[in-house]
Amino acid sequence: MFDIIWKGIIIGICVSAPMGPIGVLCIQRTLNRGKYYGIVTGLGATASDLLYAIITGYGMTFVIDFLQDHQMSFQIIGSVLVLAFGFYLSRSNPVRQLSKTSEAKESYMQDFVTSFALTITNPLIIFLFMALYARFSFITPSTQFGQAVIGFLCILVGACCWWFSLTSIVNFFRNKFNVRGLRWVNIITGCIIMVLAVIGIIMTLAGDEFIH
Repeated sequence: MFDIIWKGIIIGICVSAPMGPIGVLCIQRTLNRGKYYGIVTGLGATASDLLYAIITGYGMTFVIDFLQDHQMSFQIIGSVLVLAFGFYLSRSNPVRQLSKTSEAKESYMQDFVTSFALTITNPLIIFLFMALYARFSFITPSTQFGQAVIGFLCILVGACCWWFSLTSIVNFFRNKFNVRGLRWVNIITGCIIMVLAVIGIIMTLAGDEFIH
């Protein structure tokens, strides 16, 4: 049991740690609005990752085949959404974002949903889970249902530990930014996310050309 616990935590960290658009977005929201907004953003991504972790673990062939067959469409749609979101961030007003503190419940839910939506459009995470499962012998035919549930929960714990650590470190430097500094954070973050989105689209189209 201890074996599946530590493996699950490591897998959760490994899946969350790569600094993609969601990681950049988490940092931006932490700097602009505070630690808990960053954590909620990370939890939205974690919820999506956990869904893909379960699909991968139980080998839901139909779902995996569907995602693989429509992989290019998912990647392009996801990249376009990320591109649009990056543009929105680069144009957003930090003063307005700071004023959202009084609307915490609504803002938390919005941050969670947007993060989940941006992450769920990247089915390539399945291949990462496959590689990690194989590397750590995480879910095998002999794994009992109860053990699998604990393992998935530990993936959740590992991911949450990563997002909590990241937002805590970023939040430590938050007070060093004034409104003008936050405005530049929005612009730089938005530009980084848009660049990542464009790279994603180019790689997707290039990959399709190579296949054909």
